[in-house]
Amino acid sequence: MEAEAAKYIGAGIACIALAGAGISIGTIFGNYLAGALRNPSAAQSQFPNLLLGFALAEATGLFGLIVALILLFVV
Repeated sequence: MEAEAAKYIGAGIACIALAGAGISIGTIFGNYLAGALRNPSAAQSQFPNLLLGFALAEATGLFGLIVALILLFVV
């Protein structure tokens, strides 16, 4: 019984990574937009960096989700 509760608590803690991913993606796009409005000519050259930051931030959220699902259904 205690192992089942610990499994749910661990999965919930692993899902905190999803909140961090959401916050970081909002920060990445907000800073890109602020920079693009200040200097529109440099916005196009910074677009690949925007996509890289988005991909890395989203990957950490997905890793947290995968860990949560593994804790719920495999362990």
